[in-house]
Amino acid sequence: MQEVHFRPPGASDPLGEVLHMLKLNGTLYCRATLCAPWGVAMPRMDNSMLFVVIMSGEGWLRVPGRESILIREGSMVVLPRGQAVDLASGPEQAALPLFDYPARKVSERYEMMEIDGPGPVTRAMTGVVSIDDVAARRLIALLPELLVVDRWNDVAGGWLRSTLDLIAHEAATLKPGGEAVITRLADILIIQAIRTWLDGAAEAQRGWLAALRDPMLGRALMAMHATPEHDWTLDGLARLAGMSRSGFAARFADMVGQPAMRYLTDWRMHRARLALLESRAAVGQVARSAGYQSEAAFGRAFKQFFGESPGSLRRPS
Repeated sequence: MQEVHFRPPGASDPLGEVLHMLKLNGTLYCRATLCAPWGVAMPRMDNSMLFVVIMSGEGWLRVPGRESILIREGSMVVLPRGQAVDLASGPEQAALPLFDYPARKVSERYEMMEIDGPGPVTRAMTGVVSIDDVAARRLIALLPELLVVDRWNDVAGGWLRSTLDLIAHEAATLKPGGEAVITRLADILIIQAIRTWLDGAAEAQRGWLAALRDPMLGRALMAMHATPEHDWTLDGLARLAGMSRSGFAARFADMVGQPAMRYLTDWRMHRARLALLESRAAVGQVARSAGYQSEAAFGRAFKQFFGESPGSLRRPS
């Protein structure tokens, strides 16, 4: 079969394309006014990211298995995999479950919460967002358990300060359209926090992330990501990368940690599973988007890969 001449958008920046795939779907945003003493136990949020921004005052963040962290005014914490966490006015302050506190619903996705007390006031913004792309989820899996960005950090300070100032202004006035502005600014904060980690962390210079940055492997990876339904071959991917077949195969396996064609199968299967879980596309359509012309062949491959049939993932209507 003739190979496609593929030029993905943004091919000169494959890692940037993965960040572009971070389509954050906000589940809930909350603006909180917290008068000490207070403590909020936030539950685990599966398949979601949790973030906390301290807009004024300070709070102690407690993650199981880690030392408590003091989060000061103008700092942001992102928990990429939505693990349970306590936020409190003191390192030993008891925390009540989040949903035990009353909240005023402003809209379906935005609410306001107040905790009265005689002590100092902390104003915070929290949010829960979900991610709906395989590339983005793979990136999230590689992030550390906790990302902390300090507004006074010389690297992060400029963008964080200006974005926080905008959020603080909108939160204080809550004019018409303010909720939409706040939620979009919050998404920017999360992406910028991830970019800061990518720029500075040693772990971000290895493995799959390094392969995305690689000028040759990056082209092949983005081609697989963008058009998984294409009949890719090792020869075709090597030509796209501008390498010999053997050189490409060895370099890909060394950097990514698995052979290129196995990576392609994994990519196709995980994208298909996500589509079956989160869309109403017909199984045959999902099969074709995964590179299978036969729904039966797709079903066999899917069951061998996941141990369950495609139809079993359909949610009851």
